[in-house]
Amino acid sequence: MKASDLKTKSAADLHTELLSLTKAQFGLRMQVATQQMTNTSEMRKVRRDIARVKTVLTQKGAK
Repeated sequence: MKASDLKTKSAADLHTELLSLTKAQFGLRMQVATQQMTNTSEMRKVRRDIARVKTVLTQKGAK
């Protein structure tokens, strides 16, 4: 996910994206806890995508 793609979305779309990424992060944490995770780089990607969405939301001034 690129920041330029996120900047074109509305604040409501960004909030739904943030919610889905947070749920994905929780699922990945559960996989780590139960030792079922095979692709550990996925955690880093999701964490950084969450940071991108939060940054764009802050830039738009929509909390």
